[in-house]
Amino acid sequence: MAYAKRWLFLIHRWFGITACIFFVMWFISGIVMMYVGYPKLTAAERIQHLPPLNAATITLTPRQVLDKAGIKGSLQDLRLAVASGGRAVYLAVPARDLNAGLASGRRRMAPPGSGTVVIDASTGTVLRQIDRAHALASAAVFAGLAVAVHYEGTIDEDAFTHSRALDAHRPLHRVQLADTDATLLYISGTTGEVVRDAPRIERLWNYAGAWIHWLYPFRGNMFNAYWTDIVIWLSILGIGVALTGTTVGIMRWRFTRVYRRGSHSPYPGFVMRWHHILGLLFALVMLTWIFSGLMSMNPWKIFDSGAPALNTVAMNGGPLDISSQQASPQQLLAAAPNGVRELHWIRASGQNLVLASISGGGRPIVLNAKSANIYVPDFEVLKTNVARLLPDSVARIEVLTDYDLYYYSREPHTMTGGSEKFLPVWRIVFDNAHATWVHIDPATGAVLGHTDSTKRLSRWLFAMLHSWDWLPLLERRPLWDIVLISFSLCGTTLSLSGVVIGWRRLGRKFRTGVKRHSLM
Repeated sequence: MAYAKRWLFLIHRWFGITACIFFVMWFISGIVMMYVGYPKLTAAERIQHLPPLNAATITLTPRQVLDKAGIKGSLQDLRLAVASGGRAVYLAVPARDLNAGLASGRRRMAPPGSGTVVIDASTGTVLRQIDRAHALASAAVFAGLAVAVHYEGTIDEDAFTHSRALDAHRPLHRVQLADTDATLLYISGTTGEVVRDAPRIERLWNYAGAWIHWLYPFRGNMFNAYWTDIVIWLSILGIGVALTGTTVGIMRWRFTRVYRRGSHSPYPGFVMRWHHILGLLFALVMLTWIFSGLMSMNPWKIFDSGAPALNTVAMNGGPLDISSQQASPQQLLAAAPNGVRELHWIRASGQNLVLASISGGGRPIVLNAKSANIYVPDFEVLKTNVARLLPDSVARIEVLTDYDLYYYSREPHTMTGGSEKFLPVWRIVFDNAHATWVHIDPATGAVLGHTDSTKRLSRWLFAMLHSWDWLPLLERRPLWDIVLISFSLCGTTLSLSGVVIGWRRLGRKFRTGVKRHSLM
C-alpha cells in the first residue's frame, strides 16, 4: 500500500510539472477563444462581399456553358456569381461518382472546391490556371475598388489555413489588403474564389487563442503527421495528472480534524497549500474540460457509428441535371429582388430549384429553375420524399420553431458557428437502430444535416462539457461569460501554482546536484 501511494505521489509530481504548463496555456487561450475564433469565411461574409449579378454580363445559360466545358452528365453542385477573377462565372461540380452511389443508395459528396470546373459566364471559357493577376482581381472585388491590394505569393499551408476544409483549394494565394483591418485574404488555387479572410486583430489574438489552444505549432511541419496523436496523448496525460492529483489531495486532506498548524491541509507553504485547496475545489471542472477536449478529437474513432448514408438522390427524385428548357439567368434575376449576389442550382423535392442569395443574410429566395416563379413548397409531397432517405420507417416529424439542445446557433467565430441555422425546420425521426434524426429545410426540401445516437452522445461529451453549449445558459449572456471566465481563471490559478511548485522543486534538485558534483 505504501509503495503504491509513493508511486501515486511521484506520478502526479513529475508528470504534473509538464501537464500544468499545458493547462495554463489551455485555460488562457480558451478565454481568448470565447471572443476571437480561428479565421474563417462564413457563408454570410462570402455573399456580402460578392458584387450583385449583372444580367447584361451573362450571355450564356447553364446548359450552354456546360456543353462548352464538355460536362454532359449530372452535377453535384452549380453556382453563378462574380466569384473568381472579378468576372461572372459558373462553378460546376460534376457528380462523377453518382452512378456508383445510386447502386448502393449512397452519393459520395466531394468537398467544396474539389473537382470544381470554373467557366466564364460570357464566353464559356474554362478557367484552368489561377495566376497572380487572377488572384489579385478576386481580392480587389472582395475588398472594393477603393482598397489597395498587395500580392504575397502562394503557400500550401500556414498558421491560419490548417483547416482540412481548405485542402481542395491548395495551393492558396495570399493577398494583403490595405484596409483599416489589414485583412489578409486567401484565394483558392483551384477556383480563384476568396476562401478565407483574416483581419490583423484576428491573426494577432489567434496566437494567444485557437492557434496555441489546438496545438497548431505542431501542424504544417515535421510533426504534422503526429499532430492528432500528440493532442490525444497530452489530453490523456492531463487526465492522469488530474486524477492522481485529486486522489492525493483527498488522501492528504483531514476532513474531521486538523494538522498541528491548525489547517486541514498538511502543507505549510502558501503556494502548496492553495494548490491543494484549489485542486480539491476545481478537480471536477479540470477533469471535465480535459476529458471533453479529448472527446473533440474523436479518439480511435469512437464516435463513428457506422450508420448508413442518407439516400438524398432518392429523396430529391434524381440527380441535378441541367437542361436547355430551364430558365435563363436573366429570367431568374428578373424574378428575384434587386441585388442578387449568387444563383445556386440545387435538386430538391423532385425538381430543380434555384437559391437566389442577397446581401444581409437570411434565407435565400427560392425559385423554380424551369419557370423562374417563386417556389411554393408542397409539404405533403415533402413528407413523402423524406421517407426515402433511409429504408427504415419514419417514427415522427417534428417542426422546430425554436432552437433546442441539438439544433441551435452559435456565434460565427466559434468552432461550431458560422453557418446560418434557419427556423422553422423539420426534424425527421427515423425508427432504426441508430436513432437517426435528419433536419430538413421546409422552404426548399434540402437536407441541413443529420445526427444519430452516437453523434448526439459526442455533442454532450464535447460541445456541452467543453464549450458549455447548454441553451438555457447560452441564452442568458453574460451569465455564460461570467461562469466560463470564472472557472477558467480558477483553473489557471491552480495550474500556475503547479508550475511554481514544479519550478521550485526542479531548482532544488538542480542545486543539490551541483553541490554533490562540486564535492566529488
